[in-house]
Amino acid sequence: MRFTSMLQLSLGCLLAALASFSAAAVQAQTPQEQMQVQACRAVGSLLLYRGEGFQASYAERVDSDLAALAAAVQSSPQVSDQLRAAQQNLVTQIKRGVSFGPNEEDVPWGYQKELSKALRDFLISAHSLGKAAPEDELPVKVEYLSVQYLFRSYVGSLELAREHADQYIGQDERLLVPEIDQQMNTLAEQDAAVKKKLDTRWGYLRVALADMNSGVTAMTSLSGRPFAPTIVDRHARAMSDQLMSAN
Repeated sequence: MRFTSMLQLSLGCLLAALASFSAAAVQAQTPQEQMQVQACRAVGSLLLYRGEGFQASYAERVDSDLAALAAAVQSSPQVSDQLRAAQQNLVTQIKRGVSFGPNEEDVPWGYQKELSKALRDFLISAHSLGKAAPEDELPVKVEYLSVQYLFRSYVGSLELAREHADQYIGQDERLLVPEIDQQMNTLAEQDAAVKKKLDTRWGYLRVALADMNSGVTAMTSLSGRPFAPTIVDRHARAMSDQLMSAN
């Protein structure tokens, strides 16, 4: 009888732990987080498509990122008409960017501003759906810095939401890199190999992102070294995926 009671107690503790783990995993993968990540990724894929010679692989990635964005929006119970309108405008601007020819004169004057605004408006709408825990915003901040880096590499600076300077949407690497540093140092303990990979990726990304030189209009890095957009994009995606699966 005593053995049975102890077994039942152990099973109960195990089930409670599993339920807690499952809830944490679901929380880390919220549609609100996913839609912000995928919006940044879709714009980044567009910039890579145009900046890296119209490679089919990047065009396919634009489509897959937009599909993932649509799925995240569809799965959210908090979607508003404002968010759906912002999503539609973002999709329209991205598809316009894909359709333009390869020459500079093929891209309408002002398109860069329109694309920046479309991303900015969508992120503001998605961010306003609810307050996220700092660790849940970490992958979003990584992807947001990545898309800023891609803008700097190919077309100029992404226009930030300066009226939201207290949120990541209104910040560049000068504030976001130290914030990510701090959050990385306070991440919950996890598998040593996983943490090592995260630290290694962030170590590389940190150097590149801090060198972005967003404080000037010239498309030059702080150190004078060439930008490395494809490498930054690859590491940022891998890191944000890892963060979302590890939380």
